[in-house]
Amino acid sequence: MKVLVIGSGGREHALAWKLAQGARVQTVYVAPGNGGTAQDPALRNLPLADPHALADFAAAEKVALTVVGPEAPLAAGVVDLFRARGLRIFGPTQAAARLESSKAYAKEFMQRHGIPTALYASFGATAAEVAAAHAHVSRHGAPIVVKADGLAAGKGVVVAMDEAAAHAAIDDMLGANALGVRHNAPGARIVIEEYMPGEEASFIVLSDGKAVLTLATSQDHKRIGDGDTGPNTGGMGAYSPAPVVTPNVHAKVMHEIILPTLAGLAKDGVPYTGFLYAGLMIDAQGQPRTVEFNCRLGDPEAEVILMRLKSDLFEVLLQAAEGQLAGIELQWDRRTALAVVMAAHGYPAAPRAGDVITGLPAGNAELQVFHAGTALDQGRLVSSGGRVLCVTALTDSVRLAQQRALEAVRQIRFDGAQWRSDIGHRAIKH
Repeated sequence: MKVLVIGSGGREHALAWKLAQGARVQTVYVAPGNGGTAQDPALRNLPLADPHALADFAAAEKVALTVVGPEAPLAAGVVDLFRARGLRIFGPTQAAARLESSKAYAKEFMQRHGIPTALYASFGATAAEVAAAHAHVSRHGAPIVVKADGLAAGKGVVVAMDEAAAHAAIDDMLGANALGVRHNAPGARIVIEEYMPGEEASFIVLSDGKAVLTLATSQDHKRIGDGDTGPNTGGMGAYSPAPVVTPNVHAKVMHEIILPTLAGLAKDGVPYTGFLYAGLMIDAQGQPRTVEFNCRLGDPEAEVILMRLKSDLFEVLLQAAEGQLAGIELQWDRRTALAVVMAAHGYPAAPRAGDVITGLPAGNAELQVFHAGTALDQGRLVSSGGRVLCVTALTDSVRLAQQRALEAVRQIRFDGAQWRSDIGHRAIKH
């Protein structure tokens, strides 16, 4: 069997690595892949990005299954294109992927279907709406959350702890588009939400349109600096399982968020197949509310979740793409996986590319270095993105996994590398 993974980040490297372990898998292509997937003898990079060219390749090579990693191809309708050509692909349709590609749509959907989330208001880029957005902040005060409506690679959110930061975020997102958001038609919009105190967790499931399987719980660390300080990023590290998702919280999330979301989509005529990621805020009483939806595996959550998965991922996703998930159970390693992201100099505002990377440890069953923003340049491995590497350890406790990952991080060298040394700190406190 041949498999195609679309994407080039750490999530896609982890997906390809896990799919390549499938008993019936012969070749895993990664399009376009990165420096790490290029160096892995089990994987083959494919220098294609255009959806039509990818579909042509899948048809010509008789690819058994295509798995979409990132959000942009989903929002552009790659799943619809493949399905129209009779090609097997795992991921949501363009209509279903609006849950991620439009924050405003997602909030309206949640409100309509009674799914717990923060109170919100939405504003466009006209002078009157910009003025209304500023007035909204002045009326409600801080802390308050400002979100760009569109795809912003995980960086389209400002948690403003004072009103000045919120006013600046409004101007940045509606005027300057400082975050480089891929706006939805007819242009820039923002969502302003109430601030939700609590502890975040990532709750990811996979669905075939009818049945749903929950993946292992995880917790991401969005802020750039130790102690959850500095600007938000796409994610500086993660660990799995997340103790904050107790059995009681897990049941609430399924019954109050996940199942109503899938039922609501089906009712709206957009049955959901693919990974569905609910970013949660869990308050002191253990009540979860939805921060956001993503229509894919999280990154770096994918790296820790897939390190713990013992089941054959290819067979599971093949069944999901065929609508045959009912009755399948996933098997998990009971140990803890923890990932530390090594980011480039200047990340997240202005990451530098081209720094030579050395000192990578050899991977094994308990340690993997997944590449996120790397490339090969005349045989040398160099940085090519904001998040460069995701060093992932699997061992008996959060503290041990943190120590093991950091040992490997400190062996790796590239100029300006930055990372957090406290990934998993909330679980260690637990």
